[in-house]
Amino acid sequence: MAVVIKEAAYVLAYVPDFVQYGSKPSRDLAEDATLAAQIRAHLRSYQEVCAYAPHQVFIGNLHPDALLAIPKPWYEHPCVEAARHGPFGEIMPEDEFYGWMKLADDFDLLWLTPEFTERITPAVASHPFIDERRVKKLGTGTPLEKIEEIIAQGAAHPLYFEGTLIGSLRRDHDKDDTLKAEVLMENLMAKASGAVTMHYLFQRAGIEPEAVDFVLDCTETAIGDRYNRGGGSLSKAMAEMCGCVNATGNDIRAFCCAPNHALINAAGLVESGIYDTVVVAGGGCLAKVGMKFAAHLKHRMPILEDVLGAIAFLITKDDGKSPLIRLDAVGKHDVGAGSPQQAIMTSLILKPLAKLGMKMTDIEKYSTELHNPEITLPAGSGDTPLTNYKIMGALAALNKEIDKSEINRFVTERGMPGYSPTQGHVPSAVPFLGHALEAIKKGEMKRAMFVAKGSLFLGRMSQLSDGLSFLLEANPNSGK
Repeated sequence: MAVVIKEAAYVLAYVPDFVQYGSKPSRDLAEDATLAAQIRAHLRSYQEVCAYAPHQVFIGNLHPDALLAIPKPWYEHPCVEAARHGPFGEIMPEDEFYGWMKLADDFDLLWLTPEFTERITPAVASHPFIDERRVKKLGTGTPLEKIEEIIAQGAAHPLYFEGTLIGSLRRDHDKDDTLKAEVLMENLMAKASGAVTMHYLFQRAGIEPEAVDFVLDCTETAIGDRYNRGGGSLSKAMAEMCGCVNATGNDIRAFCCAPNHALINAAGLVESGIYDTVVVAGGGCLAKVGMKFAAHLKHRMPILEDVLGAIAFLITKDDGKSPLIRLDAVGKHDVGAGSPQQAIMTSLILKPLAKLGMKMTDIEKYSTELHNPEITLPAGSGDTPLTNYKIMGALAALNKEIDKSEINRFVTERGMPGYSPTQGHVPSAVPFLGHALEAIKKGEMKRAMFVAKGSLFLGRMSQLSDGLSFLLEANPNSGK
């Protein structure tokens, strides 16, 4: 049975007041509280975030190649059309995202003041995915005095909007580290952002949530308790929030490679006939907000890691028009393949293409880790996508598919500039999936390959690398 990726959706949630709770900023602030003022002075406005060209690419208003024509640094050359909404989703302002977090909260963890609740209720209520029943869940708020009291007791983290205290997020157990406030904050933000993106996915696909059979979550955030550190199901929590009453689900964890693993798992479930309609979704990763903030402060530039990125994809049996995911040519990084970049790329690109009798030049676009270089270069982390594309070009030359003189052309034509937030799982190949689906459906492109890599050694259990790739191809029945 042929399997297609029917639709994709993407959302950014603007969360400047949460930069202080990212893993790196929170650790540095614990040692130097004066950094708080510097962080606030380098935060962007919501208008600046919307006008930032990489964000417009992420939600589909610009093609990734459009970035080639925009002078750098991109943050100094804002888009004239600073749109909140795009074909793939939206850039949600922070005050409204607080409302979505409250809607995602089933255990009264998040308290917001009456004044702030009153402020956000009209905007939240007007969102196309919110009904009257959900609006009631916002409640009327918690008195500021009660919020200040629980914060003073050390039982909750303070929450701010534009630097003003507007709420708190409490822990739910005194002695369980997996239920402390910062972990629950990560979980809640991932659930809320993932659910918003799933709603956009259903809207784009023209289906009701009840049609979904199974949800696979690929977020870099795990739900657990003291006895089961990461065994909870964020997938099922998001499914419930979205009204997927006929679905079940489970989570896929594989560092940066998780979205590709989840997509292949989803396609396998559909091909086998176990499920007809599967969603792969990933919410935002709070831990990585502000990750490179110190370098951005050093270079006197805005802190660009002030958004959560969220993704969602719909996988179904062949509908006769959507692009096919080729399950007969999945690239995998075997345990014995070795960790040099050439060995990894050979496993992920050359071997699967050889199964189909194809060359690297038969693929119009390659999507790899699409980290925005304006975030990573100031920190000395390099331009990850450019490095990967140069390796691919060199591999094509080594394989005598192109001349060495054509490597730069290969990089420009078959690669693309990085534009994704550095959210771990989010940049890894799949940000381009929405653009690829559109181009293939329109007949502008025939094939795209999605190449994801992972660093398993980060978990201190193995020195191995990880990697998975898949090929997206035009449906032969499309247009008939």
